[in-house]
Amino acid sequence: MSNLLNEQSDGVYIISATPFADDGSIDFESANSLVEFYVEHGVSGMTLLGMMGEAPKLTGEESSAFMRHMLKRIDGRVPVVVGVSNAGLKNLSDLVNESMDAGAAGVMIAPISGLVTEARIYAYFHQVFDALGADVPVCYQDYPQSTGIHISVECFNRMIDDFGSLVMLKHEDCPGLGKLSAVRTTALEGDRRRVSILVGNGGLYLPQEMARGADGAMTGFAYPEMLTQVVSLFKAGNTERAQDLYDAYLPLVRHEQQPGFGLAVRKELLRRRGAVASAATRAPGPGLGSTDHAELDLIVARVEKRLAELH
Repeated sequence: MSNLLNEQSDGVYIISATPFADDGSIDFESANSLVEFYVEHGVSGMTLLGMMGEAPKLTGEESSAFMRHMLKRIDGRVPVVVGVSNAGLKNLSDLVNESMDAGAAGVMIAPISGLVTEARIYAYFHQVFDALGADVPVCYQDYPQSTGIHISVECFNRMIDDFGSLVMLKHEDCPGLGKLSAVRTTALEGDRRRVSILVGNGGLYLPQEMARGADGAMTGFAYPEMLTQVVSLFKAGNTERAQDLYDAYLPLVRHEQQPGFGLAVRKELLRRRGAVASAATRAPGPGLGSTDHAELDLIVARVEKRLAELH
């Protein structure tokens, strides 16, 4: 497969939402329109079954069905990463094998709970890489705000040295700019492999992360064109324009990043933009009230005004 995830993967791998109907079932028609929405807005790749894709709320059968449906709809137009994190190593391995057989470019794995020392983190991933073999490209998801697991630069670098199929860091530690710089610096100063770094957190720190050497973003935002344009502008050296564009969207970026609530905002914006039919989240999940909708109206209007001023 020519588009496997690798150390040079870059751009914007959008974290796909999982569309639900109002009754809580997966809306596969909206999944189709969501794929087209993302592709039309220039994403480099897609990531399925991420945390903001509500993966923990899906059954194993639903995860498999959604993954297969999306890969079929995407049809090789962009590479696809599948989130496969699972407390059971066999469950993880089974979804990895199914995803790769269906055409995925690689998988994303977060550390499981209980890995309270770096020795345990390393030992766990040693088991994971042994189980998956050398041919499955892996992205390590570093999201301690959700997992509760912190990994040092030294431990991550040891994993780079020892596990050749570890090709990407999804960086969303917070604060984490220093970690990003350190991973880059240690690769430049020694003979260590330089792995791809794509950043998360809804793009909240994207300009700073790009300036520190990130290759792009792997995150969700209801305006993927902002992510793709900012990353492209940074890569072209037009950092002033990139930051001006980012600044125009910042009120929405910030509003979407509210813990425990931002997912409802993102899904409502995707609904308003015609990407999905319903803004429903799977229970127990957040929803918007009338005041929330009015507030969102105001923020969107101000962002659109600022964008018009830029053009």
